[in-house]
Amino acid sequence: MRVERRPLADFTTLGVGGEAEIWTVETPADLVEATKAPYRVLGNGSNLLVSDSGVSERVIRLGGVFAAASLGRPRAPFHVTPWLGAGALLPNLIQEARQKGLSGLEPLSGIPASLGGAVKMNAGTRFGEIADVLEAVEIFQGGSFHVHHPEELGFGYRRSNLPPGGIVTRIRLRLEQRDPAEIEARLREVDEARKGQPKRKSAGCAFKNPEGDSAGRLIDRAGFKGLRVGGAMVSYEHGNFIINTGSARATDVWKLVKRIQEELSLELEWEIWGELL
Repeated sequence: MRVERRPLADFTTLGVGGEAEIWTVETPADLVEATKAPYRVLGNGSNLLVSDSGVSERVIRLGGVFAAASLGRPRAPFHVTPWLGAGALLPNLIQEARQKGLSGLEPLSGIPASLGGAVKMNAGTRFGEIADVLEAVEIFQGGSFHVHHPEELGFGYRRSNLPPGGIVTRIRLRLEQRDPAEIEARLREVDEARKGQPKRKSAGCAFKNPEGDSAGRLIDRAGFKGLRVGGAMVSYEHGNFIINTGSARATDVWKLVKRIQEELSLELEWEIWGELL
């Protein structure tokens, strides 16, 4: 286990956030020790806005056995994977699935999440979400590990209902063996639909899409593209992204969020850590 004090800006895709004590756990014994005091769990740092003052709780990152993952040898027609570490990166698993002819993860292409983070927020696109392919979820809670079926976890649009204090540690997926060419075509379709999203530092889509509409379209129509506070700016490429132009602070980002919400009734998709003005 490694314990260090670092700015959380180093671990978030938006690149903002103050300091915290970071515990990188590698074994079940490490996890037991790390959870003996108040904690938060950090995945790949996407869909997250951290205060400039950081957080007082220790921040747990999953490494070692909790980041190990292989989809295993495909079995037709449906393939239930071995247990996959929640700290594994979703993009890497999508590429392995493509190479092995395993279908089901294509709708998640382009989402820069850890596997556990994707489960916690039920990551997805208009093409599908991770709950669609979950077979089982292992959760650490109260000092022990418990296996849950997906229907127990209350998955909905960009949310789940994990047990209080629960940490997703391992996941099994149910995938379908298909022609790699079909999978490749599906990945291209998803990537094409998402190509307008900015490549600069961001936390992903800022707001949930209201029913029957698009948050990005509403933000564009309201004239917010290009709106800037300090180093944070509403992207010209996609209105539902707030980007870090290089010097943004969490307070800059938060002021943009609140300015948009003053005019549009949009629900924030990100998780917020710490106190924001």
